[in-house]
Amino acid sequence: MTNNFSVSGSPHIHKQGSISRIMWTVVISLIPAGIAGIIIFGWDTLWITLAAVVAAVLTELIFGILTKKKVTVLDGSAVITGVLLAFNLPSGVPLWLPVVGAVFSIAIGKQVFGGIGQNIFNPALVGRVFLMASWPKYMTTFTAPFKFDAITSATPLAALKAGRVLEHISYLDLFLGKHGGCIGEVCILALLIGAALLFIKGYISWHIPITYILTTAVFVYIFGGNKLFGGDWLFHILSGGLILGAFFMATDYVATPLTAKGQLIFGVGCGLLTAVIRIWGGYPEGVSYAILMMNAATPLIGRYTKCRIYGSR
Repeated sequence: MTNNFSVSGSPHIHKQGSISRIMWTVVISLIPAGIAGIIIFGWDTLWITLAAVVAAVLTELIFGILTKKKVTVLDGSAVITGVLLAFNLPSGVPLWLPVVGAVFSIAIGKQVFGGIGQNIFNPALVGRVFLMASWPKYMTTFTAPFKFDAITSATPLAALKAGRVLEHISYLDLFLGKHGGCIGEVCILALLIGAALLFIKGYISWHIPITYILTTAVFVYIFGGNKLFGGDWLFHILSGGLILGAFFMATDYVATPLTAKGQLIFGVGCGLLTAVIRIWGGYPEGVSYAILMMNAATPLIGRYTKCRIYGSR
């Protein structure tokens, strides 16, 4: 008898959504942060984002043709990679930098593992770390907010790491993005608007982002000050790429655990690593490295937190 049914691997979750719908919804959720980046840093941010997106889509298209696999450029995954990579770049980088980063993200961070659904690391973060290691000067030179021709060499986290007093920066400034930083990470308000859409649609749960943020805050509060229990936890939540990373990159379906328990462990691990790097590491920021290290730990977490097989002891 001919088998007319093709059953994919578990888990089997029945929902009305599709990969394409989810991906394009995530793209829409990132639009507020993109608009905020344009307002704060100028129109260069738009060209950087478009360059990264076009390079990511073309790279995925070329790989699909060369490997004779189904071309998946219309599902939105490559677009998300390009947008997230651009959002992790300063607004003053030359246009070739996001192009190189996007090609590396798709080719090395995604396609060498077999394409969508098989990559073990978040592709956008793979590209960002590659650019940071290759061209650190471009990656650490930031444009001052609302002064499109002025250059500042320090973000709030970098200034804090250097021991500088930050009395002129308020929590409200940090929340609204009135400081130096990467294109898509500075305006917390815009990021929360996008994250709210994903929560409403049910595309992400609270387990990873909330656990990630709370763990970072608690650890920084205990060890991040001049004495125990004296760290400025709110400053660390509102600074750097923590909110962008927690809601839009640490929640990557492919590179994170499937179970709620596994996601809690993943979030705690990301929070601890981010706080340790920020407090004692050589870099002022640790979000990218923390998420990538926990991506590598995801198979192990999944092994020890998998659900019991129905009908077994």
